[in-house]
Formats: sequence, C-alpha cells, structure tokens
Amino acid sequence: MTLLESAPRFSISQVPPDGSALPLMEHFYTLQGEGANAGRAAYFVRLGGCDVGCHWCDVKESWSAEDHPLTSVAELVALPAGAGAAGAPVVVTGGEPALYNLRPLTDQLAAAGHPRWIETSGAYPLSGTWEWVCLSPKKFKPPHESVYAQAHELKVVVFHESDLAWAETHAARVAPECRLFLQPEWSRSARVLPRLIAYVKEHSRWQLSVQTHKYLDIP
Repeated sequence: MTLLESAPRFSISQVPPDGSALPLMEHFYTLQGEGANAGRAAYFVRLGGCDVGCHWCDVKESWSAEDHPLTSVAELVALPAGAGAAGAPVVVTGGEPALYNLRPLTDQLAAAGHPRWIETSGAYPLSGTWEWVCLSPKKFKPPHESVYAQAHELKVVVFHESDLAWAETHAARVAPECRLFLQPEWSRSARVLPRLIAYVKEHSRWQLSVQTHKYLDIP
C-alpha cells in the first residue's frame, strides 16, 4: 500500500496553519518539461487545493484539497531519496501551493540538500525560501503584488492571441532579470504555436516554452 493510499483524508480546514502537514495529490521523479529548467531532472510534489479554477487546467483533480491525504512534511521530504532522487531539485506545484505555509517544507528540504523550486499562479504571497520561482499568472485570479519581484521566471499560458497583450502587462511588473516565456495551451497548440513563434521573433526578450514532457510521454 502506498503513502497516498494509506494516509487518512482530512478537510481543508484541518490543514495545519503551521505548515507541518500538507495535502499531497501526487509525487514523481521526472524531467522538468516546461520553461527555463526544461530537461532537468526534478522531483515533483503536487499539493491538492486550488481556488483559481482555470477552465483548461489539465489537473482539475488537484482542485479539491479534501480529496488528498494530509501528509507530514517529514514524509514529504523523505520521498525523493526513496525514488533515487537524493539531492535533486524539488518542484512544489499544485493546485496552488501558495495556499499553504510552506516554510517548514522548504526548511527541511534545504536541510536535506534539495534545491527548492515552486510553480505558482502568484495568487497568494509566498512563504518559505525558494531558489527558483516560476510565476504563471492566470486571468481568473490575479497575482499578489509581492510575487512579481520574487519571480525568476514568468510563464504565460496562451489560449487566445489576445493573451499576448495580457502577458505584456505582467512582464512589465517582474524584475528585469526575470526570464519571460510564452507557452501554448496544450489543446490549442496547433492553432496558437505559429503565432507564438512569430511573436518571439518579433519580441526577442520572450522565449517559447512547450510542454516537452507531453511530447516525450513522461509525467
């Protein structure tokens, strides 16, 4: 029986505010498929719970925190070593991971020798210490102003061509050294991708991100 199968279920109100336990949806060792770190080996920890609600989200099963077992930080930190990923970067994603107090998780990951990366919509202020912050803003719930300055990477998922102007409004708020990525929404990639290629050629500060993990058929 796996950790996810054996752990008891809890309501969102029972997620401890001290961050000592978090709702774990899934975890796996793979290659980062998107953005600045594409192609690098990383251990993913996907937390349940999200109130942003993107209609094109490909992990809608992560939205309800109550559907996923509340798991102690000590157990979470032990997962990479059990998969042969000791010392690998750990990507904390969701859902929307910034819903929770992530300070204990980042502290313990650091003590175990793991670089800490986070993927967030920016809807909530960040807690914990991060070596890489991927900000992927969504129209449904705008980023908290404090997150822009912390972003190492701005990754905008493009569903309609009109999203390009919206992407520029966020690019104007991040730090000058933040890397900028445009990524076609997977179901509309064939339609959107040619325009994104042209846009990146016209606006060279942007880079193209594609979901390489889906082409490679890996998690």
